[in-house]
Amino acid sequence: MTASEPAKPGDEAPPGTPGTGENLCPRCGGSGQIEAKSCPDCNGTGKVISGIGGG
Repeated sequence: MTASEPAKPGDEAPPGTPGTGENLCPRCGGSGQIEAKSCPDCNGTGKVISGIGGG
């Protein structure tokens, strides 16, 4: 993933932001689909950017 990738609605931060990483989309569980349609939070990728660590 590069910083030039557009953020998705479910991302907590833009791609490439320090302290973040790729995670399974909590809305679709990583499948990229909800009711046979593309998940709106991850744009059908099954992954979102979320904070790591916990500080």
